[in-house]
Amino acid sequence: MDVTPILQDLNDAQRQAVTAPLEPLLVIAGAGSGKTRVLTHRAAWLIDVEGVPPQGLLAVTFTNKAAAEMRGRIESLLEMPVRHLWIGTFHGLAHRLLRRHWQDAKLPQNFQIIDSDDQQRIIKRMLRSLEVDDSRWVPREIQYFINAQKDEGLRPQHLHDEGDPNRRQFISLYQTYQETCDRGGLVDFAELLLRAHELWRDNPDILAHYQRRFRHLLVDEFQDTNAIQYAWLRLLAGEQGVPFVVGDDDQSIYRWRGARVEHIYRFQKDFPSAGVVKLEQNYRSTATILNAANAVIANNGSRMGKNLWTEGAEGEPIRVYSAYNERDEADFIVGRLRDWSDQGNARADAAVLYRSNAQSRVLEEGLINAGLPYRVYGGLRFFERAEIKDALAYLRLTSNRDDDNAFERVVNKPTRGIGARTVEAMRDYARANSCSLWRAAGAVASDGLSGRASASVVAFLNLIERAARDTENLDLHEKVDHVIQMSGLIDLFRKEKGEQGATRIENLEELVSAARSFEGDPADEMSPLDAFLAHAALESGEGQADAWEDCVQLMTMHSAKGLEFPLVFLCGMEDGLFPHQRSVADANGLEEERRLCYVGITRAKQTLYISYAEQRRLHGMDRLSPPSRFIAEIPADYVEEIRPRVQVSRPVQPRRSSRSSSLPSNGTEAGVHLGQRVRHQKFGEGVILNCEGQGAHARVEVNFESSGTKWLVLSYANLDLM
Repeated sequence: MDVTPILQDLNDAQRQAVTAPLEPLLVIAGAGSGKTRVLTHRAAWLIDVEGVPPQGLLAVTFTNKAAAEMRGRIESLLEMPVRHLWIGTFHGLAHRLLRRHWQDAKLPQNFQIIDSDDQQRIIKRMLRSLEVDDSRWVPREIQYFINAQKDEGLRPQHLHDEGDPNRRQFISLYQTYQETCDRGGLVDFAELLLRAHELWRDNPDILAHYQRRFRHLLVDEFQDTNAIQYAWLRLLAGEQGVPFVVGDDDQSIYRWRGARVEHIYRFQKDFPSAGVVKLEQNYRSTATILNAANAVIANNGSRMGKNLWTEGAEGEPIRVYSAYNERDEADFIVGRLRDWSDQGNARADAAVLYRSNAQSRVLEEGLINAGLPYRVYGGLRFFERAEIKDALAYLRLTSNRDDDNAFERVVNKPTRGIGARTVEAMRDYARANSCSLWRAAGAVASDGLSGRASASVVAFLNLIERAARDTENLDLHEKVDHVIQMSGLIDLFRKEKGEQGATRIENLEELVSAARSFEGDPADEMSPLDAFLAHAALESGEGQADAWEDCVQLMTMHSAKGLEFPLVFLCGMEDGLFPHQRSVADANGLEEERRLCYVGITRAKQTLYISYAEQRRLHGMDRLSPPSRFIAEIPADYVEEIRPRVQVSRPVQPRRSSRSSSLPSNGTEAGVHLGQRVRHQKFGEGVILNCEGQGAHARVEVNFESSGTKWLVLSYANLDLM
């Protein structure tokens, strides 16, 4: 058998991983080392060389995009389709299991998946019905508590209040929330994983079937698994499974989301026969960038240990810019971006990374003023847009009348005379009779509402019934289009002024296009509509449409994971900001911040700038912070420091005075420094951004809070120190 196509273009370490014996294996894959290639080639090797049937493999990724890419690469290597290969995200695979075994999972056959926004709406409605003060019991905090417990595999009955009345209330609300979801046949994202784990745990025959079928498990981004995901994998692997897991402990940056880097270390204990292969050759970055990343991450004590290297060029030094304040930093970055663009480079090949979303505001202002288009990575996704969620709610109701969340979202959208008092009456009836809002609506409409309100409710119920009946035999895209037209949403958005209404209509039209191109899994026993609704829920919160214009990319360092750019700026590199103040005193937190820095550095392919500000106004407060300790961890051999104009003195900390005093006319020689806060009789308070000249000709550029930026001659300005 010719295995050349599978092994060609692999380096020695990659080939060692792909051809490893059929035993558990942990692949430590450094940034840019070709982990996706190893996973796909391993799958092809198992099928083509080891004779494993495609239906005997299960591959887990962390995004639907990665799953589709992996399937495509495997089919390309094998030159054949692999329809029976189970490949997808944890949530997608769990959903597939629950659809097949809905009765054993104690779910209704047409259960609906709800996203984060739906979940929060349910919690808000629940608090209202319980007459709980949502200013004290914040819905988002309750949502976080519930999801965190589910991620740990814990039901309300497993929790103890430990004598804490607040925790007791959280547990009680968790119980009520779960009862609400069970009554309506609703499953949130965390529930998908927990319910799938319980399905296997509580049904040995079903577990045994899948253990026999899926002996070979391929897992991507293993360092990002949480407790329930690892437990799910461990249960499936059993004693005979052959897990092949790929991850990088140095890129574990989602502890706040439940990810546990400890799973990488635990893997060898749970699978004592497991081998380890390290992928250290990098195909992305220059040697200088890799050496800097290696030096920084070496300061973490808890790691498997590896050293990235490349056969590529040494590359240019990492340039470190010491800014006076956040505006000076933004001006510097924008200036370099303008140069990059003027040299004919694509603006989309440049990324500005920051620790906190709040940092983007000043950067955005600078880019706008410079006329440079930009995109803040991570804006609203298609399936998260309000008009799309409205349309999906109508569709969900045609499939499942007992979907309370969908019912409440659109019962009066567009407005149809069903007010808050009427909805509250439905809630009261539903709560008293343990039934859905749909059933409650029918009951209160026939006995309990005024004539007008009753007629409005009956009209809405008839609308949904008619939509379901009229579209029963239509193709999926025709069904979606018909329900949207019947809903009245198109007419509603036509009445909106400006471009927003037209944009909403275009998005609804795009939803019909999405339905037309949607292809469900023929192996799933679901109606096309239910499959499409599940697809929409699973896609919610992942991915984003590409910007139509070539533009600079702005994003947090967390958002940048998995991406790469020829030109990268790491800005706001100050202790207290990065590493974040919350993590400085916490050893585990500091190590995660350092891993985040490692991720940021390794996003750069050719050119990397690092910047920090001596003084920064953030969240409405001025702060003076030393440069990030991570900068000092980069050896000086790899760094070129860029200093501002040499004629300007920059003291480490701005001099402040409690008394008002005029600045002498000799300008910089008299102590004017950038970042100094001053007051002008006409323009008010501001910050010095720039200085030039000497003596009577000295000028300063001041950014006034109420008047903008102005150049002033010192000898005439009469600025007062603050």
